[in-house]
Amino acid sequence: MAETRELKTALISVFHKDGLDELLAKLNAEGVKFLSTGGTQKFIESLGYECQAVESVTSYPSILGGRVKTLHPKVFGGILARRENTGDLEQMKEYEIPSIDLVVVDLYPFEQTVASGASEANIIEKIDIGGISLIRAGAKNFKDVVIVPSKAEYGMLLDILNEKGAKTDIEDRKMFAERAFGVSSHYDTAIHAWFSK
Repeated sequence: MAETRELKTALISVFHKDGLDELLAKLNAEGVKFLSTGGTQKFIESLGYECQAVESVTSYPSILGGRVKTLHPKVFGGILARRENTGDLEQMKEYEIPSIDLVVVDLYPFEQTVASGASEANIIEKIDIGGISLIRAGAKNFKDVVIVPSKAEYGMLLDILNEKGAKTDIEDRKMFAERAFGVSSHYDTAIHAWFSK
């Protein structure tokens, strides 16, 4: 029997909101709770869904002009905690770290910003830090967490939700992790190419 995990809490942090509404509707119908920041939180709430602010978990506001939003031990602890590790579970309880089962990310559009002829300052600001870190954390802990690393995977998760409800098998999670490292690798390659010019 494949290791099944139930989706209870989703951290959603996306640049492009298009295509997200159908996924949110299904997740909401399955009883998955939403956690988000800034524009994504406003978008989720505009559709009529409840959404907890990351700031209410971390007790820190978005700082440095939005450069630091999700980078916090309570967020990354909730993603990286091993659900079958007693020490991890004890520390989650001790530090009031919420369990995060699903991470949905759509990175800042670095390549499109470069292609648009934007200034160096604008290009630098489109180097995603929090998003890429969330992708890597979710993928690393694929045994317990589903990582959706770009809007290209929204449909894949929707298909699983329609077939199995808010449950995933280890094979599902490993497939998403593989795609996540592909997204991460492509993104860093594009940044490296720009710096190498």
